[in-house]
Amino acid sequence: MKKKPTITQLKKKLDTIFSQYVRLRDANEDGLVACFTCGNTKHWKQQQNGHFQRREKMNTRFDTMNCQVQCVTCNVFKDGEQYKFATNLDRKFGEGTAENLLNKSNTIVKLNAEWYNEQYQYYKEKVIELL
Repeated sequence: MKKKPTITQLKKKLDTIFSQYVRLRDANEDGLVACFTCGNTKHWKQQQNGHFQRREKMNTRFDTMNCQVQCVTCNVFKDGEQYKFATNLDRKFGEGTAENLLNKSNTIVKLNAEWYNEQYQYYKEKVIELL
C-alpha cells in the first residue's frame, strides 16, 4: 500500500511548479525574463522566484503578486531587495499593494493536502501552457 505524501512533500512539489510558473509567466518568446528589482535579464531557468514577504509566511507564499522573478544576486545575496521589491509592487499593481501583502502575510492560514494537490494541478497546467 502506497503511503500518502506528507504536507512537507506536497509543499515542496508545489514550490517547484509554482516557481516555474512565476518565472515563465513574464518571460518573452525567447525565454528571457527581467529581475523585478534590478532589471537584470536572463533565461527563466537562470532566474529565481523571489518573495516580497518571505516563504515562511504561508498566506503569501504562493501569492502571485507576492512572488516575482528575481536574479540570484537580488534574491539571495541582497536578501530580496525588499525596499525595491515593495516600491515596484506598488508601481505595478497600485499604491498600497506592498502594505496589503504585508498584512496578508501576518494572517495565519492552515493549508491541507487537498489544497496543495489542487494548486499543484492548476500551476502544472499553467506551466504546460506557457512552455
